Amino acid sequence: MTSPTPRRLAQLVAIGRIAIGCTALAAPTLMTRPWIGGAADSPDARLLARAMGGRDLALGIGTLRALAVDAGEARPWVALAGVADAVDACVTLGAFRRLPTPSRWAVLAATLGAAVVSFRVAAALDPPPGPSGSDGHAGPVGAGDTGAGTGTGGTGSIRA
Repeated sequence: MTSPTPRRLAQLVAIGRIAIGCTALAAPTLMTRPWIGGAADSPDARLLARAMGGRDLALGIGTLRALAVDAGEARPWVALAGVADAVDACVTLGAFRRLPTPSRWAVLAATLGAAVVSFRVAAALDPPPGPSGSDGHAGPVGAGDTGAGTGTGGTGSIRA
């Protein structure tokens, strides 16, 4: 059995994020109860869960849309999704002692795991092509000079 490609992993992560976003929008307490316990029933918690659902939905759709263009175009989307997950992990750690005991470790593992997966997948996706070649460099700085670089009237060529 072959391993999934970074592109396929990015698609799977995006589809999962869309599913989580739709669930948070439609059934916010389902997503927040493991995270914040009984407070998930409050109207304020449901509002915030739906807002986070919108965030996940947008990140997932943006990733799929970018993947349809080019895997390199999806890199920032996947990386930013990882940032969102890392922030979720940080705020979870900040409130860790106040969170429901049975599920706080699972929430922390899920948020950290999602961040790590997103960062690794983003790093593995093909980078977008450079402006004038495969090396990503636009060419020598000072193009049009003599390129002599000998100190005999030419300014030399500065290369990136």
